[in-house]
Amino acid sequence: MNRAIGGGLFSLGYALLFFLFLFGPLIIMVITAFNSSAFPRIVPWECFTTDWFGVLFANQRLMTGLWASLWIGFAVVALSVPLGLAGALALSDLGPKARAALYGTLITPILIPGVVIGISTIVFWGAVARGVGAGYDSPFFNGIFLTLLGQVSFIASYTMLIFISRLQRFDPLLTEAALDLGATPGQAFRRILLPFMKPAIGSAAFIAFLASFENYNTTVFTILSGNTFTTALASKVRLGTDPSLSALAVIIIALTLIGAMVREAHARRGERLRRSGPSGLYASPLTRTLVHPATIFVALAGFAAFLAWQGSRHDASVCRANILREKQEMQERLLREQQERMHRLQQQAPAAAAPQAPGNNPSPFGGAFNPNTLAPPASTIPAPAAPPPASANPSPFGGAFAPGSLAPKQ
Repeated sequence: MNRAIGGGLFSLGYALLFFLFLFGPLIIMVITAFNSSAFPRIVPWECFTTDWFGVLFANQRLMTGLWASLWIGFAVVALSVPLGLAGALALSDLGPKARAALYGTLITPILIPGVVIGISTIVFWGAVARGVGAGYDSPFFNGIFLTLLGQVSFIASYTMLIFISRLQRFDPLLTEAALDLGATPGQAFRRILLPFMKPAIGSAAFIAFLASFENYNTTVFTILSGNTFTTALASKVRLGTDPSLSALAVIIIALTLIGAMVREAHARRGERLRRSGPSGLYASPLTRTLVHPATIFVALAGFAAFLAWQGSRHDASVCRANILREKQEMQERLLREQQERMHRLQQQAPAAAAPQAPGNNPSPFGGAFNPNTLAPPASTIPAPAAPPPASANPSPFGGAFAPGSLAPKQ
């Protein structure tokens, strides 16, 4: 009994730690998105605000990168899905040896690092541009064009794997029977194989879009001087973060929750239709309308829009002013306390006695730097010797240069 209780407590504690590790960062980011602090933090809490959402949307670089990422993502889906489907169909029609060789070739881009793909894309298409004589204003040196081709080169392999897994449950006898009944290969593909692949096509398109939107390793090289949402976000984080990134996380979490709820409603409705048909749904038309996935989507989107509208009306300027005044008062109080502390220390410190100067010398160094300090005492200075008797000739050269010295003697 005790062992069962201990095992249950251990399982409960492990589950709590697991969910805390999984959802803890998301909860922290959601809270910091509504704190007026300029640095993302939970404590100390300052003011509730929704201004960081406005800061996010006012960032022109991020918004430009967002539109570029959306455009590239849809273009990648348009190219990757047909290429992946073609590769999957080709593999299904080949023999074992040829299938293994082609499969290894098509799956290789997934195994190559994104940095290598990005650099090789630039080098290859740059060589093609020089070969055809294209200038720098041609698409071969356009960041959007290079990013699109670089991402398609490996995202098409992802979609191919999804289609292969779906084709493994397809019975090829269905298309053969359609061909025997007079259908053309195109008709057999559109009316038999394509409806069967419809769920895989939706999944492949969704995976391809997400892989393109969040890609960084390849895009940071191929985008050249442009920006996608991921590269702009990475550069913003390098230069310094603020709660506007937490606001972005809130938007992504909200979209994910709305999509998950709508997807769950769609799955449950489809399960009811498969088990009991249309009669297995709710009898009341009102109930069927309320539980319809489209109705749930409209309700959730409307609720999110209402919360956003209410948040935009909230004004945190008064709270910010109060917080600023409190910070100024705190700084002034700390400054006064520091000044008082320094004043007490000066009063408590013993006054250093200044050295007394000898005699009448006011210097605190005892006259050490007095110009006459190095002069010998007067008693030791010898008396000056008496000058020799002056001669008639005052010249020290004995009158050798006197004008009359060369005159002949009388």
